[in-house]
Amino acid sequence: MTRSVSNPWLHRFAVLTAIATFALVGLGGLVTSHNVGMSVPDWPTTYGYNMFRFPMSQWVGGIMYEHTHRLMGTIVGVLVVILTRWLGGRPSCKPLVFVGALEIVAGCALLWLAPNLRGTGHFLWGVGVVVLLAGLVLIRNKPAPGSLVALGWIVFVLVQVQGLLGGLRVVLIKDAIGIFHALLAQFFFVLLCAIALFTSRWWQNLGEKVPQLTDRGGLRRLLIFGTLLIFAQLMLGATMRHQHAGLSIPDFPLAYHKLWPPTDPASVRSYNQHRLDVEETNPITAFQIILQMVHRIVALFIFCAVAVTAWKARRNLGSRHPLSKFSVLWLGLIFFQIILGAATIWSNKAADIATAHVMTGALSLVLGALLTIVAFRVLIPVRVAAIQRAETASSTVLAGKPVATSAK
Repeated sequence: MTRSVSNPWLHRFAVLTAIATFALVGLGGLVTSHNVGMSVPDWPTTYGYNMFRFPMSQWVGGIMYEHTHRLMGTIVGVLVVILTRWLGGRPSCKPLVFVGALEIVAGCALLWLAPNLRGTGHFLWGVGVVVLLAGLVLIRNKPAPGSLVALGWIVFVLVQVQGLLGGLRVVLIKDAIGIFHALLAQFFFVLLCAIALFTSRWWQNLGEKVPQLTDRGGLRRLLIFGTLLIFAQLMLGATMRHQHAGLSIPDFPLAYHKLWPPTDPASVRSYNQHRLDVEETNPITAFQIILQMVHRIVALFIFCAVAVTAWKARRNLGSRHPLSKFSVLWLGLIFFQIILGAATIWSNKAADIATAHVMTGALSLVLGALLTIVAFRVLIPVRVAAIQRAETASSTVLAGKPVATSAK
């Protein structure tokens, strides 16, 4: 992706969609932190009501968090469909009409032929109507350049898969679906932020403002490594959160007053007898204790990787380079994330702090991904730079030979 769209309104809309998605991630974190994912047992209806007609007088307790999360998910879905249509331009109308009609037919078929899948049928029918209407809009805008159109179609598919996974998590009562739902949300958020970057004037003018330099410190590899570590950490965190066992280790920085807690059956029984979160009904296991210890160790590796990245960026590129400035911001965000992780334990997993921990993790992943994208545009690998210098020197020598011959 080397070009952008000279359309400030498209960029603003992409930013709006990304912000709405970030809010959706926060609401999802509140649902999990309060352990109220099943407070609304049906889907896509809410206690038999159409989701948009559910009485506000009944928005109480866990229902408020879960119902608000569903409404925000619907808003994000509509925004993504509009964004896909805007990025695809007029050529996207026919595919959207076809997909919308197909989803309506599939939804009606499920309602008619598979009563046990009525929720999925209603979901497909509702999504199909929105997609069909977006395809029927006769605005003759041109498609976005480069791979932005493809990115638009990818987020179009992902937002529907994400909505379906969220509904199936409720209907099938499967925690594994919730873990995948949480991870897909992070990836989806990264893609939307990338679209916001690619549609910005800053990205369009980046080549003029920031000259290409040789990647002598291996910053591109460091950024990839740090970003992948953060995604792995989010995977561990989602697995821990969706096991609904509370805090498997209640103290920090030690673990049951030791550097590494024993996980033999007798010790685990003792932990369960003295747990602080007495309201939790699920006992912890040795696997959950080890999982949280791995989570802590990975956090330390992430901090070290990001710290080295920020140091090398400032050393090799200078303090004024965009990668240097944002690498320092990335390091600060990771440090804040570690503080929130510790506060989550010290507060006995307070819902607001745990949710802030989730949201900061999402921002850390996005910032790492965007820094990686920028690095691949402004930094040239050492080997490639050497080849370019050799080619330049060779062309200079060849260009000079005729001049020397004529002089003789």
